[in-house]
Amino acid sequence: MTTIGTVPGAPTVTRAERLVARAVAGAAPTTVTMSAPFTGAPVVTLPQIDDADVRRAFATAREAQRAWAATPVAERARVLLRLHDLILDRQAEALDLMQVETGKSRLDAYDEVAVTAMTAAYYGRKAPQLLAPKRKAGALPVFTKTTEVRHPKGVVAMISPWNYPLALTGMDAIPALVAGNALVQKPDNQTALSALWLHELASEAGLPDGVWQIVLGRGSRIGGALIEEADYLGFTGSTETGKGLAAKAAALLTGFSMELGGKNPMIVLPDADVDRTAAGAVTACFSSAGQLCVSVERIYVHESIREAFTRAFVARTSALRLGSALDYGVDVGSLTSAEQLSTITEHVEDAVRKGARVLAGGRARPDLGPLFYEPTILGDVRAGMTLFAEETFGPVVAVYGYTDVDEAVELANSTRYGLNASVWTRDVRAGEAVAARVRAGTVNVNDGYGAAFGSVDAPMGGMGDSGVGRRNGAEGLLKYTEAQTIAAQRVLPLRPGRAAPARLWTAGLTLGLRALKRLPR
Repeated sequence: MTTIGTVPGAPTVTRAERLVARAVAGAAPTTVTMSAPFTGAPVVTLPQIDDADVRRAFATAREAQRAWAATPVAERARVLLRLHDLILDRQAEALDLMQVETGKSRLDAYDEVAVTAMTAAYYGRKAPQLLAPKRKAGALPVFTKTTEVRHPKGVVAMISPWNYPLALTGMDAIPALVAGNALVQKPDNQTALSALWLHELASEAGLPDGVWQIVLGRGSRIGGALIEEADYLGFTGSTETGKGLAAKAAALLTGFSMELGGKNPMIVLPDADVDRTAAGAVTACFSSAGQLCVSVERIYVHESIREAFTRAFVARTSALRLGSALDYGVDVGSLTSAEQLSTITEHVEDAVRKGARVLAGGRARPDLGPLFYEPTILGDVRAGMTLFAEETFGPVVAVYGYTDVDEAVELANSTRYGLNASVWTRDVRAGEAVAARVRAGTVNVNDGYGAAFGSVDAPMGGMGDSGVGRRNGAEGLLKYTEAQTIAAQRVLPLRPGRAAPARLWTAGLTLGLRALKRLPR
């Protein structure tokens, strides 16, 4: 067998083609070739279907969804628990796939395996409880029995990005499916194999055929069908694309949730441990070569420790090992696309041309591969430079100083985005107090992003231009459901009968309402 690209140990072409065969087939598909970021070598040919093919996929999913929704929640949850085990048992193949598709390091790829397994286990345990009918307070105690019931939306459309192809598939697909929905997913062409791998494992775990459909194609060609056919839309990607999709969904009164861009800040308080914080900053800024929605791109350091922190941060960054090995011997991998390399290069060159200083990195590394770029730290970044306010989405961070905490919070919040943030201090309680003042959907204390990202019992999402809705926790499941209230009135009616004068009835009810206010809750 021939290996993918020229990376020793990569999955075989035959294996990749078997995964691609799981995607929805088109009547007369065109094709694109996906290439490995490490080498630029072709990986596999992907069929690109059209609008009519997508609509047929929805019809298949809609038919399968009826039986899936009628399956007891406990049985649907057991599929997730089996999926959890399969993910961990077969992780080596997933790690190879993600490295070959994205160019990231193996440790960064493992983060995706871990959080996907955690998501499957969490909803496998919690879904029966979260989806069970709930008794609610009725209009009149004793006489009104009120129950909240949850129904699946129907068929969910999901558009997934290239940067975290396994995690962001699992974190959205798993709750949508266990809620009783069918799913039509469009992964990015560059990283379709990771989504197809999870799709294969879900089938092995017991997910019925047809419930999860994967369609491959350009958004410009099939995006209209995805939105028009969907009962709910989930999207992760750029803010600009998200706004366009949101407008189309809103016109159809289709609900949606979106995680969009970020310009994430890190605040280093004056009492922070310099070495520990510098080490944490390396992870926060350069994991997955900075191509992570929650990566830090702005660091605000108190002036009293700014010089010491910067020196330690630069030293640790300069010592990072770049490479393409499919093992744990590399710290930072490649960028994923030529477009990202171009954007990063332009942002850094623009900043340097306008007076920024390169403290570490600042250049591409074609000697390692076509899409490598060194982890880069910049100083003297100011307004007017593109990367000052715009998302770079790469291994580039700017370091700034501040003099008091109020200033740091104001600087952190001076953005249209609000996805993730980080606060570093020896005093956790003080750090939590600062975190509560930062306008971001998740804020980590003494961690860059992993503490919140891995807390699957808690909601995760963006404020402002960083998105709408939340994934994870109860919200991440219930958003894929319709809430229905069923209220049964017993013995005493809510309106007076013919034998009871309205004046007397309303006077009695008024006394009852006053008494209800005083009852303990």
